[in-house]
Amino acid sequence: MDEDIRNRIETMIKSNKIFLFMKGTPEEPQCGFSFRVVKILKEIGAEFSSFDVLSDMKIREGVKEYSDWPTIPQLYINGEFVGGCDIAEQLFASGELQRML
Repeated sequence: MDEDIRNRIETMIKSNKIFLFMKGTPEEPQCGFSFRVVKILKEIGAEFSSFDVLSDMKIREGVKEYSDWPTIPQLYINGEFVGGCDIAEQLFASGELQRML
């Protein structure tokens, strides 16, 4: 991966307690999986930042390599990769996500 892309990804993740790489924006998600993670975060009142991977293919592909996770959305908390939609839903249902925040 290009060093500039890696640095951009790391800056986004490390500059925000909760960061979501998603398709679309929190106001207008462009896929059902992104919508579901945004809904969970809003439901628990989490303040989060996000990046629309549809706006930059280099970031879209770079974040998959960075996390070694093939799909979007990708949720990060305190600079650590948490997972995608299914994992976020499981953590939310168990209460673990709320404890993490």
